[in-house]
Amino acid sequence: MGGLSPEEWEVLLLSLKVSGVAIAAVLPLAFGLAWMLARWRFPGKVLLDAVVHLPLVLPPVVTGWLLLLTFGTNAPLGRFFADTIGLTFLFRWTGAALAAAVMALPLMVRAMRLSLETVDRRLENAARTLGAGPWRTFFTVTLPLATPGIMAGLVLGLARSVGEFGATITFASNIPGETQTLPLAIYSALQLPGSEWQVARLAGLSVLLSVSALALSEWLSRRNSEGKDRHVL
Repeated sequence: MGGLSPEEWEVLLLSLKVSGVAIAAVLPLAFGLAWMLARWRFPGKVLLDAVVHLPLVLPPVVTGWLLLLTFGTNAPLGRFFADTIGLTFLFRWTGAALAAAVMALPLMVRAMRLSLETVDRRLENAARTLGAGPWRTFFTVTLPLATPGIMAGLVLGLARSVGEFGATITFASNIPGETQTLPLAIYSALQLPGSEWQVARLAGLSVLLSVSALALSEWLSRRNSEGKDRHVL
């Protein structure tokens, strides 16, 4: 870490900023979708599930193109955000955050949904029998039991957003200091002769962040499973 240049530090901090904003912004939506898919029965549930997970199977470049059509300068939602709150996405770090959020959403929803589905409904029913209302049951029983899985989803989403490349470069471009995150910086360095050491440093940093996130996610998932087993016993 001490060997990073100021430019590489800028890339790292921008990557963390983009990923942090992306995960924070998409968290309520991810949890809401996970709750709907785990607890509700409604027409079109299978279609909603497919749409949520579509970024996992679409080429990231296609996802970026769809974002361009939806949130570009002349696109309906793009104009809406620009006119109402002055928020623009094209060629801005906010666009990189949006692309990262879209790509991280399926992983977050999947992890949170699995966690909610494994919550013992008998404990929720017991809380309601003892006089707890729906909101109190949610905050005192459901949410604590699902929290490790929710955190695992957050970490997985963060890891995915840090590694996002295709949708970002298609939608937000590769602008140093504005949209150039770690994967884009590695791609740019690969185009320069004699930049092998810079590529190795950035790639090593990317691997370190990803492995740390996956290890933390696995630990949280195991903790979630062990907690559920203790409640069953």
